[in-house]
Amino acid sequence: MSKDRIDEFISRWGFLAAAIGMAVGTGNIWRFPRMVALYGGGAYILIYILALFLWSAPLLMSEMAMGRTVRLGPIGSFRDFVDRRSTWMGAWMVAVCLLITFYYAVVTGWCLKYTLLAFQGAFKPGVDTQALWNKFLHSPWENLFYQFIAIFVTGLILYKGIKGGVEKVTKVMVPALFIFLLIAALRAITLSGARLGLEYIFIPDWSKLKDPATWLQAFTQSAWSTGAGWGLMLTYSVYVKKKEDISQNCLIVGFGDQTAALLAAMAVIPTIFALLPSPEAAQEVMAGSNTGLTFISLAGLFPRMPGGTIIAPIFFLAMVFAALSSLIAQVEVGIRTLIDFGSDRKKSTILMTTACFLLGIPSAIFPDFLNNQDWVWGLALLVSGFFTILAIRRFNPERVRQEILNPCGDIKIGRWWSIIISYVAPAIFIVLTTWWFYVAISSNPRTWWNPFSVATAGTIIFQWLVLLVLLIASNNFLASKTVISSEEIKR
Repeated sequence: MSKDRIDEFISRWGFLAAAIGMAVGTGNIWRFPRMVALYGGGAYILIYILALFLWSAPLLMSEMAMGRTVRLGPIGSFRDFVDRRSTWMGAWMVAVCLLITFYYAVVTGWCLKYTLLAFQGAFKPGVDTQALWNKFLHSPWENLFYQFIAIFVTGLILYKGIKGGVEKVTKVMVPALFIFLLIAALRAITLSGARLGLEYIFIPDWSKLKDPATWLQAFTQSAWSTGAGWGLMLTYSVYVKKKEDISQNCLIVGFGDQTAALLAAMAVIPTIFALLPSPEAAQEVMAGSNTGLTFISLAGLFPRMPGGTIIAPIFFLAMVFAALSSLIAQVEVGIRTLIDFGSDRKKSTILMTTACFLLGIPSAIFPDFLNNQDWVWGLALLVSGFFTILAIRRFNPERVRQEILNPCGDIKIGRWWSIIISYVAPAIFIVLTTWWFYVAISSNPRTWWNPFSVATAGTIIFQWLVLLVLLIASNNFLASKTVISSEEIKR
């Protein structure tokens, strides 16, 4: 057996650090606070917690069950855990994850750039952060440079493998991320006027429970934030010990992700409400875009904050660690696939990081292209999650629960898990995707069909169909290309 097959996490904490880092990303820091402020504060948070148990945690457990059992990445796992005809579903999971990775490396580069600006003291009173952001966003060479740095650092870590690279780095980076968020949150809540921001976070607006958008935003945030359905947990689970506790680990990852999101909300929302002249102005900022909130509004508010010259670097460094720890997991999905195809880790790392840089160039040069890819493939993650549900259903949820989850678990999972996988999670997928397409079509009734627009239902349908046709047509090739089978690994 090659070295690539036995590389694994040395400790449980090493795996948890990597898995929590995989889950905690930029969405925790710039999207979650906006959603909390817009959709009822405490009411939204309660639904967000509920979503962990009805969608995210069951899916994380499903992925970990597949990866730990088969010991192959998504393509091999679907082939051996389900059947050969389902190989294309694993390939869909890999393709969607990588298509997101290509532009996520650019986003990681943005975080690196603004961390550097923060350490340089660029955010001074009177600075035009809108002009600063526009200049950087439309500077292709600068975007390419920081995208390259993000990919290069990721490649260096992954080149050293799981225990020599990923585990060593994330065991330092993830605790540091939480410490940075905690420092930023403590500074924010002690600002004069921060109380109104805290009320927006924790006092429930119960009327929002009647709004379907509140439920749908909370569930989609949980799905994307935890990484459920991405194939990330499945891939990391290839490297865990065979007796590793699945249920407890996945719950820890889920709650760790939610803790990071709440800390981010406490760092962002009180700052916005304390430093802007009126609640109406704060609400306007929160209703804007993710990048506008982070790179324009917050960057402009830090100079007004006592101690802001210290908090700004800490905040943006937390953004870097969140983005980088997620990027590492995403690139590893591609590397694991190449290893399963028979390549070694070093060659696979070089090939995959080179591909990520080259295929991310359009997103670095053309902001509209990045926005289009985020629109199309962000939603496709729900489809990846649905394919995971189908895999468990075909294998038999009760058999997974009794033979894989419970024998090695300190927390025994009851039949509720099987019911969620069999009925509740599929219903959630149908509702979420139907709602998403309804909103996309109803908001653009005359142009929704346009496949070449930045954000329409038509562009989603067109790109999904192209990928589906290619993968289904390549099913047998992909199944045979995965040269190592789970049975050979067991031997």
